[in-house]
Amino acid sequence: MPQTFYQIADKLRAIANMGLRYAQDEYDVERYQKILLASAEIVAALEQGSPEEVLENYQDDLDHISPHAGAEAALFRDGKLLLIQRRDSKKWAIPGGLVDIGETLAQAAQRELEEETGLCGTPTRLLGIFDSLRWKAALRRQLYLAVFQVEVSGGNPVRTSEALDAAFFGEDELPPLDTWHQYRVPVVFKLYRGEIPVPLFDL
Repeated sequence: MPQTFYQIADKLRAIANMGLRYAQDEYDVERYQKILLASAEIVAALEQGSPEEVLENYQDDLDHISPHAGAEAALFRDGKLLLIQRRDSKKWAIPGGLVDIGETLAQAAQRELEEETGLCGTPTRLLGIFDSLRWKAALRRQLYLAVFQVEVSGGNPVRTSEALDAAFFGEDELPPLDTWHQYRVPVVFKLYRGEIPVPLFDL
C-alpha cells in the first residue's frame, strides 16, 4: 500500500539526514547520501516523478529527522461538522495544516480555521492527537496531528483562497473525504459526542 512505502521512505530519509549530520569521513557521507537517494527514488516511484526533483526538495529540509506537527479545527454546529473542500484533491477535510514556527498547536488550529473558512474561532478542547502512521495516511513524512474543538461567536464560512468551499455536514451525509480524513472524521464525531474518552491519543 502507498502509505507503507511512504513510511519506509520517510524512515530512510530521517536516518540519512541524521547520519549526514554526524558523519566523520567521506565514505560515511557517501553511504548516507545513497540512502537519501534511495528514499527519493521510492517517493518518485509512488508519485511517478523524478528522483532528482524529490532529492532537491529534500535538500531544502535536511533537518527533517523527526515527525512534523499539524493542527485541525473541529467546529460543530447543530451536531454537524464544518469541512472545507481542498483545492488540490477537490475532496473534503477538516480545516487544518502544519504548525508554523513560533505557534502553539491551538494557535495553528485557530489560524487554519480563519485562513480556510474566514471564521475566527477559539479552541476550547483537545479532542485527540493522531499519528499519521496509524491512520492510513499516504504522506511523505510522519505527522502528529492535534484536533481541537473550536467555538465561534457567529457568522458563516466563506470561500477563501485556501479552499474551494466550506460547509457543515452531518455524520450520515458526509461528502467524499480526503485521504486519511475518511478514517478520522467518524472518530472526531464520536469524540465530540463523548462516545470516546477525550483526548484520544495514539499509543
